[in-house]
Amino acid sequence: MSIDIRDDVDGTEAAERAFRVLREADRRFSAYRPDSELSRANASAGVGADVAHSADFREVVAIGEEACRASGGAFRIRRPDGTWDLDGVVKGWAAARAARELRSAGLRDFCLNAGGDVVVSGNPEPGMPWSVGIRSPHDATAMLAVLALSDAGVATSGAYERGEHIVDGRDGTPAHGLLSATVVADDLTTADVLATTVFAMGPGGIDHALAAGARGVLAVDAAGRLLGAGELTFARPATTR
Repeated sequence: MSIDIRDDVDGTEAAERAFRVLREADRRFSAYRPDSELSRANASAGVGADVAHSADFREVVAIGEEACRASGGAFRIRRPDGTWDLDGVVKGWAAARAARELRSAGLRDFCLNAGGDVVVSGNPEPGMPWSVGIRSPHDATAMLAVLALSDAGVATSGAYERGEHIVDGRDGTPAHGLLSATVVADDLTTADVLATTVFAMGPGGIDHALAAGARGVLAVDAAGRLLGAGELTFARPATTR
């Protein structure tokens, strides 16, 4: 997690509030913390317990349920055993909230990077867009492309780091139609959910993403072909090799 603030003010306090938002999201939603709200909810799944969820938990679930409905079930937030799987929503949602803290403090020119999910606001220099690199699914040291962006959220989904962790919720099989899917949207919550959705749906998910709020989509299919759609401006031309 990193924040690059270019406003001519001291953004230390605002940055700390943004980091606090992310730490709180981790405490609430981490599957690796037995005391998190997510872990407690999953521990009670299937035993008939009436668990009262927080407003944040209900908000994330509502976003996921809408994405599930809109994608025909390709995006999902529950595993076959009934437990919650909110990874496709939480990181983008939390990072978008962190960016909101920066804006509420009056900051306008910043880049927030939360594990590859990026929010850019304003410009790093007058008249200059932010450059956001998209890593190659073939090589962790290489860039697939560099996008030129202002006021946008960017998220990428793929199986090259965590293996086959994204499934097509329509049949429960690991997503295999794409090697990576990057979505640019007005906000990071939308970008993150749609990147996961596109990856789960395969190439056919690109049109769905554009209809659901994506400004642009950049993907690599299973054969290594580059697929681009929507409004994308490149600071460095895209290449799959």
